[in-house]
Amino acid sequence: MSDVSLVSRFDALLADLDGVVYAGPHAIPGAVDALKQLSGLGIGLGYVTNNASRSPAEVAEHLRELGAPAEDNQVVSSSQAAADLLASLLPTGSHVLITGSSALAREIELAGLVPVGSQDEEPVAVVQGFSPSIGWKDLAEASYVVSAGALWVATNTDMSIPQARGIAPGNGTLVAAVAAATGQKPKVAGKPEAPLFHSAAKRLGAERPLVVGDRLDTDILGGNNAGFATVAVLTGVDTRESILAARSAERPDYIIENLAGLHRPYPDVTHDDGTYACGQATARVANGAVGIIGSKENIDSWRAACAAWWASTPDASAPQAPKMVWMDH
Repeated sequence: MSDVSLVSRFDALLADLDGVVYAGPHAIPGAVDALKQLSGLGIGLGYVTNNASRSPAEVAEHLRELGAPAEDNQVVSSSQAAADLLASLLPTGSHVLITGSSALAREIELAGLVPVGSQDEEPVAVVQGFSPSIGWKDLAEASYVVSAGALWVATNTDMSIPQARGIAPGNGTLVAAVAAATGQKPKVAGKPEAPLFHSAAKRLGAERPLVVGDRLDTDILGGNNAGFATVAVLTGVDTRESILAARSAERPDYIIENLAGLHRPYPDVTHDDGTYACGQATARVANGAVGIIGSKENIDSWRAACAAWWASTPDASAPQAPKMVWMDH
């Protein structure tokens, strides 16, 4: 095991928000301190969010209220990634139909494009992001323009968004309505696609960023798609069990219990003749089951189990949960 902390191997941290920095209105214990330590180490910090309905400044303000270090320009949203993507594909001054919030329109403007509200203004592209005020007329307008052959970019395709009263339809469901009407598919800027992560890394001037997230299907898949190192944190959606069962494309390079784990050395996982060792724990796969010698409570046991199981199922296109056999030392 090298003595250096995990995060010091990288030049920037690209952090997801919900489930990593905060849960609901409250900061996750220890998260704020872990983020504050980065500047002293000279490691860049960017926040990457699929939320296209709040401006980066609003997100940064919320983070500062929680005590986290956050300049407005450290927040990179899927709206900004969509604007960057459109600006790379269209001439400056091109008209873009906005199906979404005023925050989205602002990002399109900042990228040198002209936001418009209807087909009559001759848009050459449609950008679709979430806004609670979107109605049938907005989706119809987007459909007319997309059907006529315009470039179509979605900020993100999250199918659901958590609300105080429960789970509500996310941008992905609204995008799916336009896709069903037109038979077209949009380019996607946000997670789990690569543009959002590339936009964030570029903004920080980072060459070796580490992506941290709590969700395999957005954060980890997106970081992997961008070609960056990924670390799954256990303070949000995904668990030790779901990470072990992950399909190949959603497997993280590292697993930590919380953000404090960024500042600890990360134990090497070694293997010898099919036995994988991490710290004091070992794991090996036999007859489709993972045998682990170690404590279920110790994360090193799970790191060893993941290494063994993933090595035996390198091309898993769907999640596969192995049978686990635990033996204490």
